[in-house]
Amino acid sequence: MGVEITAEQARQLADFSGLLQKWSVVHNLTAIRAIDEIATHHLLDSLAVVPLIRKVCVKPGARLLDVGSGGGLPGIPIAVACPEVQVTLLDAVKKKCAFLTQARVELRLKNVEIAHARVEQWRAQPFDVIVARAFSSLRDFVEWTRHLLRSDGVWLAMKGPALAREAADLPPSVELSDLVRVEVPGLNETRNIAVLRLK
Repeated sequence: MGVEITAEQARQLADFSGLLQKWSVVHNLTAIRAIDEIATHHLLDSLAVVPLIRKVCVKPGARLLDVGSGGGLPGIPIAVACPEVQVTLLDAVKKKCAFLTQARVELRLKNVEIAHARVEQWRAQPFDVIVARAFSSLRDFVEWTRHLLRSDGVWLAMKGPALAREAADLPPSVELSDLVRVEVPGLNETRNIAVLRLK
């Protein structure tokens, strides 16, 4: 997929998948429990967006928001692979934020912050990139997060095959500037990343 990681980063990702598996038994973070499926359906799927993030996050200390982070996907794999990017994980569910906090501590992720709030009501300094994985329709995604994106920022929406239909319903102020098709090893499913910008 064009993502290079160190042995230490690979260890962090392996530790994260173990945490995800362990906590999901009690907190239902993901329906996928088998460790090999966590690797393909969660870790590799999340890492597929990293080349785009490295392309758009060129300044030191670039800020990225993962909306509806849930079990930390894609935010934690992004934070592991891109330690130079400041990653905020936002979720409205308290128990998921408890897991994210524990994962941040155990993985020693100094570039991660956790926020417990509904995205429409949350206020923060604007972000360079806002990313979401199967979070909502494209229209809702951009409308709910518009106040959190810099004027020159980028939305990255990780979607399945419904993307084309949703792109036609974008607000007039937002354009689909690129559509990246991604092949994820071990997955037999269509993966698309919509790159969205303000006009």
